[in-house]
Amino acid sequence: MKKYGAEFFGTFWLVLGGCGSAVLAAAFPDVGIGLLGVSLAFGLTVLTMAFAIGHISGCHLNPAVSLGLWAGGRFPAKELLPYIVAQVLGGIVAGGVLYLIASGKAGFDLSAGFASNGYGSHSPGGYSLLAALITEVVMTMMFLLVILGATDKQAPQGFAPIAIGLCLTLIHLISIPVTNTSVNPARSTGVAVYVGGWAISQLWLFWVAPIIGGMLGAVIYRFIGNEEN
Repeated sequence: MKKYGAEFFGTFWLVLGGCGSAVLAAAFPDVGIGLLGVSLAFGLTVLTMAFAIGHISGCHLNPAVSLGLWAGGRFPAKELLPYIVAQVLGGIVAGGVLYLIASGKAGFDLSAGFASNGYGSHSPGGYSLLAALITEVVMTMMFLLVILGATDKQAPQGFAPIAIGLCLTLIHLISIPVTNTSVNPARSTGVAVYVGGWAISQLWLFWVAPIIGGMLGAVIYRFIGNEEN
């Protein structure tokens, strides 16, 4: 239960910190943090939690990561479901807290997106479903490749959280204009349930694509990396 609790609060922090920066601070009048700030915020949530709970649960914070680690031979199948449930619940609770904060400002409107992921008319840059699918698959694939490599027994010890956090930052720098960046079904679900409508109808892609990408990343690392883990 300690591991599941760690995943709950870790994912809570990721969604509150990452999506919170997008909703509350990205376009704040005159001094908004912009896409660079939001990208850093997502990376910092993972970096800080990896140091805080990595020794407790492994700090997955992401169903696609848990499934990718399982596919990479690093995680037992029996713990997949409780990990994923804890992650999704953490994301939804964080979305609720963010909603309570954001709705305290006059003029707040969920239809603005609430940091939800989308494609087509709901893509920040108007990118198609196919572009969104490719982006999410490839970005999650590279994320798992970095995670597996950075946590390999032969990798420099103690630096994995930095590499993983910076990788997530880079992923956001690349893909926010395309999908608002998911690479994490729990992150997508955590805000989509409050937006409803189009966000829920497009949510399938932000489960399917990251999971496919995570599996591909695991397969690639098993081919190119150290097998003794």
